[in-house]
Amino acid sequence: MKPVRSLARVLMSGIFLASGVQQLRNPGQFTAQAKPVTDRITPLLEQTGGSLPSDAEALVRANGAAQLAGGLMLATGHLTRPAALLLAGSLVPTTLAGHPFWSRDDPATRTNHQVHFLKNLGLLGGLLLAAADTEGRPSLRWRAGHRIGHSRRSVQRAVRTARRETRLAVRSAAAARRLPG
Repeated sequence: MKPVRSLARVLMSGIFLASGVQQLRNPGQFTAQAKPVTDRITPLLEQTGGSLPSDAEALVRANGAAQLAGGLMLATGHLTRPAALLLAGSLVPTTLAGHPFWSRDDPATRTNHQVHFLKNLGLLGGLLLAAADTEGRPSLRWRAGHRIGHSRRSVQRAVRTARRETRLAVRSAAAARRLPG
């Protein structure tokens, strides 16, 4: 199953690699489209009090960097689960900014944007699957539950052994009292 996972990750990462490079090379091309979304995000970023960029071009560049880094990690198989989450997080504003089909009047344009919006939702679903993929290994939840069950059984065995040894010790003491001398 490993070759299928590897191929799927490489195929899924291609769009993010291309998009990330485009956004980093020419952020101005995407700034006008991103402006409605970045205008809504800017107040939230300013409330954090950090030194996060708040202008549209810087946010487009940051999104491009996130997509490029996440795409490289996903394609190479390094930190694939966090990379998939990073890409999923960057895909949401990209989809909202790039394909607002609900605001289009022309039926052909609306249909085109709706198709791309739904395509991005499909990518988001694939990224969520990649983020949840444990590559055939048991999940942390299963391993923790298994370890707890193993520990519980070990404690129960120890208690049974201690009771058995206590009963034997009591019998031995009683037998010793009955002995003369």
